[in-house]
Amino acid sequence: MANTGNLDAAIEQLLNVEKQMRLAGDVAGTRKAVTDILQLCFDARAWKTLNDQIVVLSKRRGQLKQAVTAMVQQAMQYIDETPDVETRIELIKTLNSVSAGKIYVEIERARLIKKLAKIKEEQGLVAEAADLMQEIAVETFGAMAKTEKIAFILEQVRLCLDRQDYVRAQILSRKISPRVFDADTSKEKKKPKEGDNVVEEAPADIPSLLELKQIYYELMIRYYTHNNDYLEICRCYKAIYEIPSVKEDPAKWVPILRKICWYLVLSPYDPMQSSLLNSTLEDKNLSEIPSFKLLLKQIVTMEVIQWTTLWDTYKSDFENEKATGKSLGEKAAEDLRQRIIEHNILVVSKYYARITLKRLAELLCLSVQEAEKHLSDMVVSKALVAKIDRPMGIVCFQTAKDSNDILNSWAANLEKLLDLVEKSCHQIHKETMVHKAALKV
Repeated sequence: MANTGNLDAAIEQLLNVEKQMRLAGDVAGTRKAVTDILQLCFDARAWKTLNDQIVVLSKRRGQLKQAVTAMVQQAMQYIDETPDVETRIELIKTLNSVSAGKIYVEIERARLIKKLAKIKEEQGLVAEAADLMQEIAVETFGAMAKTEKIAFILEQVRLCLDRQDYVRAQILSRKISPRVFDADTSKEKKKPKEGDNVVEEAPADIPSLLELKQIYYELMIRYYTHNNDYLEICRCYKAIYEIPSVKEDPAKWVPILRKICWYLVLSPYDPMQSSLLNSTLEDKNLSEIPSFKLLLKQIVTMEVIQWTTLWDTYKSDFENEKATGKSLGEKAAEDLRQRIIEHNILVVSKYYARITLKRLAELLCLSVQEAEKHLSDMVVSKALVAKIDRPMGIVCFQTAKDSNDILNSWAANLEKLLDLVEKSCHQIHKETMVHKAALKV
């Protein structure tokens, strides 16, 4: 009781000092008085009094911005010293209410929300933690360090993925441009001009830009895995593979390069997929895993691939990848077979102008109905141009023409027609002149 009385008396005395300094407009004095009051409460471990004093001091008439900032920053150091979770949450909520709506402590508020969200997540309340994090739009904070902003947004994305809110996760991920990870950090920072916002240094626990790049792409892989977007997953792994710390360590890049190969094979035929496939084949590191180099060569080579032979060769690798990485979903095996069938149809279309459905089915090792279904799907998706004469059972393949080719052929035909008309007119005129000359004679 005596200690409590001494504490109250000391606080009262400091409050009077704080009032005098505040009314006099003494920034340094007010700031010192405010931080001393909080220090007294902390030393006495009077957590309830500390919360009360934070609220009282923030609401005092004409309270200086610098004093509120110093008070919030001082109290944030005490969060980790709290005896239990309830006290910690109470202190964070008090500081959160004090900093709400104050632009000069927006960074501190964002850090407080992040700590509160972490506590909620540890308690198993992932949805509540995600909702808390989404209240803060750090991309508008001019004074926050770039790496801290990225780390905060990535935390928002991770919590959305944990609660399986994929739409919001995608919206949040678009706030980060992948180009930001390629910025040259070695360049000297420009000194801020007078009147510019001073950007704060990122806290020590914030990862570096290259570590954030890896976290970003790992989160994007989780998002694209949900949609089974194999090409985008492959591009994410490719970006991780290009990180210097990964490329220098064979233990890291070998499994990633294996994944790149698998997802390239699983991706539907596309100009982007073809470009990635060729660039991966040119990679010297691929010679370290010859079985995968052979797999990619088979896909690039315009020859029919026997599905059973391919599956027997790579089944164990595929199952291992599925078991260890958990990145290849249940649908992956079906999709792999589908891609091989599509590859084979494209190969057939290159070598044949017309082919019977029965022969096509034999080449694809499928029934006639299955062959027709796969061919129809490819025509609908505009992967190739073909017409099926069902009564005759004949498939006619045609080369796809773009608009420029059609216009060029039309212009050439028109030019030929005009040439013929001109020649005809010339011949008619010639015949008439000869006829007239004959009459005159």
